[in-house]
Amino acid sequence: MTCFGIDTGTRTLREADHLAHEVAARLRLPERAVVCTHLIRSGEPHVAVSLAVPPGFGGLWNELTRYAEHGTAGVAGGTGRSGRPELAEAAAAAACEHEAGNGGRAVVFPGSALLTGTLPVSDVLTRTAITRVVSIGGPVPGDDDLLDTRDHVRPEWRDGELVLAVTVIHSGRFAPFEVPNPTPCCVDHA
Repeated sequence: MTCFGIDTGTRTLREADHLAHEVAARLRLPERAVVCTHLIRSGEPHVAVSLAVPPGFGGLWNELTRYAEHGTAGVAGGTGRSGRPELAEAAAAAACEHEAGNGGRAVVFPGSALLTGTLPVSDVLTRTAITRVVSIGGPVPGDDDLLDTRDHVRPEWRDGELVLAVTVIHSGRFAPFEVPNPTPCCVDHA
């Protein structure tokens, strides 16, 4: 896979998810492509996007540089950089993290469109690029256990594997640890 990064300075994961889907659709990425978000902590904290595509997916660099043409984004691929320097540097960091398989929150990945409703964990592991499901604060999910996807599944790269963190809903039922619409901190006591 060949990795690229794009950074438009998005402030939230929701905005970055939207950008990831927009990039995948606009560039007509192949089924094997993986698009991730990455928290950028240097400079002004924000979220960048990386994408990995199979070799030979031509013209992608030219398409990505169009995002950077108006000075509102930075893109990176290999040793190439384009756009605002600080955003291009963050885009490069996101691409490197993705390529190393040690960071990035996958938004678009092989099989991601199938992850709706409630599915057996075995289907998640056999029909998608997710290679492992881990439970936070609970038992390890078995193949016959159910995953209530809440239509929002965001696995992360860990040591070269796409890993989904889940939490127990009740016996034999799990849900992704990341919730689709988190309540902002202090909303009820500000």
